[in-house]
Amino acid sequence: MQTFIILFFAILSEVIGTVALKLSNGFTKPIPGIVVVAGYGASFYLLSLALKAMPIGVAYAIWSGVGLVFTVIAGIVIWRETLDWARVVGIVLIIAGIVFINAISKSPAH
Repeated sequence: MQTFIILFFAILSEVIGTVALKLSNGFTKPIPGIVVVAGYGASFYLLSLALKAMPIGVAYAIWSGVGLVFTVIAGIVIWRETLDWARVVGIVLIIAGIVFINAISKSPAH
């Protein structure tokens, strides 16, 4: 369970970094630029800790997939981005893949 908490914070850090990346306006705004570097740095560090106990494929699938979903939600909430049916289907398939990996995989995830 501790590994999944670490992975959750890795995902959260990555999403914060990605939101800041958009806010940085191509790194022309220094504060969001600093948040990008800090967010991605924290994310990769926390992901590396999770990888001590999880297979890399499982950890990366969860990190990138859940990060994508949270980033899409941030885009909708902050910038009023819209979803068309293709994006919704794609996101659902990603979530289904993450659930499938975690439900079926025999790899230990401490």
